[in-house]
Amino acid sequence: MYKGFSRIWTVYCIDKLQPCVTPFVTSVLNSQRGKVGSVGYVFKRTKRHDKGNPSALFVPVPVKPNPDDINIGEEFTGRLKKQDLLKILNKFYQKPEVRVLAAENGLDDQLLHQSFLSFRRHCLEHDLPPDLHITISDILVGAGHVDDLFPYFLRHARLAFPHLDCLDDLKKISDLRTPASWYPQARNINRKIIFHAGPTNSGKTYHAMERFLTSKSGVYCGPLKLLATEIYHKSNSKGTPCDLITGEERRHASQYTMLVDNNEDTEIVKEESYLIDEPELTPSRHVACTVEMTSLNELYEVAIIDEIQMIGDRGRGWAWTRAVLGLQAEELHLCGESGAINLIEEICNTTGEEIEVRSYKRLTELKVEDSALGSLDKVREGDCIVCFNKNDIYSVSRAIEQRGHEVAVIYGSLPPGTKLAQANKFNDPESSCKVMVATDAIGLGINLSIRRIIFYSLIKPVINEDGDKEMDVISISQALQIAGRAGRYGSAWETGFVTTYKPEDLATLKTLLSQPPDPITQAGLHPTAEQMELYAYHLPHATLSSLMDIFVHLCTVDDSLYFMCNTEGFKFLAEMIQHVPLPLRARYVFCCAPINNKLPFVCATFLKMVRQYSRNEPITRNWMCNVVDWPLPPPKTIMDLVHLEAVFDVLELYLWLSYRFPDMFPDVKLVREMEIGLDAIIQQGIFQITRLLRNSEQVLRSDVDMSEMGKRKAGKLHAPSKDDEPKGKLSEMLVAKGLITPQMLKKLQQELSTEKNDRKTKGGRNRRK
Repeated sequence: MYKGFSRIWTVYCIDKLQPCVTPFVTSVLNSQRGKVGSVGYVFKRTKRHDKGNPSALFVPVPVKPNPDDINIGEEFTGRLKKQDLLKILNKFYQKPEVRVLAAENGLDDQLLHQSFLSFRRHCLEHDLPPDLHITISDILVGAGHVDDLFPYFLRHARLAFPHLDCLDDLKKISDLRTPASWYPQARNINRKIIFHAGPTNSGKTYHAMERFLTSKSGVYCGPLKLLATEIYHKSNSKGTPCDLITGEERRHASQYTMLVDNNEDTEIVKEESYLIDEPELTPSRHVACTVEMTSLNELYEVAIIDEIQMIGDRGRGWAWTRAVLGLQAEELHLCGESGAINLIEEICNTTGEEIEVRSYKRLTELKVEDSALGSLDKVREGDCIVCFNKNDIYSVSRAIEQRGHEVAVIYGSLPPGTKLAQANKFNDPESSCKVMVATDAIGLGINLSIRRIIFYSLIKPVINEDGDKEMDVISISQALQIAGRAGRYGSAWETGFVTTYKPEDLATLKTLLSQPPDPITQAGLHPTAEQMELYAYHLPHATLSSLMDIFVHLCTVDDSLYFMCNTEGFKFLAEMIQHVPLPLRARYVFCCAPINNKLPFVCATFLKMVRQYSRNEPITRNWMCNVVDWPLPPPKTIMDLVHLEAVFDVLELYLWLSYRFPDMFPDVKLVREMEIGLDAIIQQGIFQITRLLRNSEQVLRSDVDMSEMGKRKAGKLHAPSKDDEPKGKLSEMLVAKGLITPQMLKKLQQELSTEKNDRKTKGGRNRRK
């Protein structure tokens, strides 16, 4: 009686099934947006995704039946037996034609399998839609073919994996094969590109700067705030007005000051609090900036991109790529290692531009010594011991001071002002400080009068392509960069020396220094905020972290020239603030914040800032003082110093955000004053680092003594009781160990007192009720 009824029903439902058979992205997108509650997807995170199979990122969304549907199909054809239904579904899945049709509609083997499991579960556990119920009935009685199930299966798959409706659009958005075409204004300029290639201390940046200072307009793009600040001062001191723009600071040319050391060859900049906030100040025609802050909307006569080899950096390389491709400049000067020449030439071939290479040789001699240092007793005036972790910095600096040498200390997490103060002390010929202990932070940004570089170790933590930290031998480029700091041209040491501390490392160092710099084969790329917004339009229920992962896995990159930069830091922040309600653009900006996600205090304060912003409450100086327990005392232990460095990072974060959200972070001048004051406190701690280390050891010894005393007590008693536990000493122990500061303890006591009073108040109310 009902033979062929499915054909009639299919014609009746043709409008409903049409999007599944012939997908139209726009219509499907609009229909999905009308059913926000029923459409979405779940993103599956693993440590390392299968980069060759983006489908591994997704798991199907449970497709819920429509509660308004009435099981008309059962009234027409009767109830289906689950055994018969299961047999039909399995037969459908085993047909080769189904795999071919699925592949044509964007379902690879993995998505097909997951979609079928979801479809089969849905059919067995819920009432079937009338059209599907009648189609299966026809198949069971021989009036239909099992292939007739495909439109219904595909309809279910698109609900379980909604990205299938817009997969082509997503791939177009993430097509990164021709990044040169993203900057049409730069392509309309006949740019002259000059590559200044040479090792450290060869004068390559000096020659580029000569052209910068004589130009009508120019921009210098450097990797560090210290380098940009140095160019700012040097340019203004030579009569070329120049502004400074970094992520945390804006400084006008008229606000420039400089402190010149007694040694005319060594310029050390004094950090001052200056802002471009007066409307009458006209921007200068020359700008010194960090490379991430490079403006691509201005037209310059000369542009300099320093340390061009960092275009291959796994984290920040995208900023150099953006500057190289997008800067509007008549002359583009690239300064860096010769290992980047071939890559820049290939990139210029894609832009149709010619490149001129100017090679430079080191201005002073650099000799590798025939023997390792072996003992810190052999440290001499002008030596710099390079360590790759803080523990070595602390132990080596103390050991050297015990031998009667005053030591300058520089490492990456120190504030810029403290680094400069330490460099000033070391460079000053009148100072008693003649030895330095530093990390590879000295490789860029600071001019130092070093006679000999001593590698305490050649093993350094590095970040691999997956964002994981590994221990590995330093690269050739790193060895050349650090060793090249010895014997700076124009300093007291015309010849530089380099060696290792351990004899077994010397042969490795000689091998590294005898080779040319590592070739840079790829330039970095990174998704933009606009691309994330387009992804969010197509996948409105995805988190920002999910969008970033999907983008990275779907993107098409010309891997002969480019690579996708590591996004783990971005995704870490995105997941941290995912629960906070924010507009997508603001969320993206917050996730780009330059913070050390290994510091719990910094991360916790960042989250507080984001929550305050989401409540539309300004983050003021008073709010900041309360969060960081301002004012802060000088450090007494190394843990105190580490905490102060974390607080400085928080203040830097505030200033960075203040230029992205000026209305919500209004107290820029006041917070900068706090930062300058904290910098001075940290400087005091670094100048007395040996005393801090000694205090920390005393704390550890007292902790060990208390532990041994506790063990002796436990040995005397068969069954320890609560009376054996120290009474009222926990807070003192935490402070003594350096785990918390006295200010943190005070705040904790206040919070506990407040909570106790609140409980008493609530208890009184309940009793009255």
